[in-house]
Amino acid sequence: MADYTVVSADEVDDAYEGSDVPGEYRRLTDALGCEQVSISLTRIPPHCDFEQGTGHRHEEIEEIYLVARGTLTMRFDDEVRELPAGSVARVAPGTLRSHRNLGEEPVELWAISPRVYRSEATKVDDFWEADPAARQER
Repeated sequence: MADYTVVSADEVDDAYEGSDVPGEYRRLTDALGCEQVSISLTRIPPHCDFEQGTGHRHEEIEEIYLVARGTLTMRFDDEVRELPAGSVARVAPGTLRSHRNLGEEPVELWAISPRVYRSEATKVDDFWEADPAARQER
């Protein structure tokens, strides 16, 4: 086996395909053969709030969110921030977070974190009010 792996994100299965969830979610971790790092790509259509007001937190890991395209609206605990393309956010363990695309352009969001082999995330319903103007289905 080579000491490197190259994959095209578009060749990795879209976990949202066949569902009502708009956009795309591609977990690249296994396709790359990562042992220590987890990486995923989420593509969020314009005016989309597919999380519908929910949020989540991780108890043990920090995450890095890299906005490669568009402008992402992200909530960190009680603070809401606009993250334009080229922004990178580090989110500490325990911080409640969620995101949506309220803009006119698709958002391309990369999430990077240490790889864990068990679920240690906690979903929080009613984290913030769902945006009634944002699309929540395909």
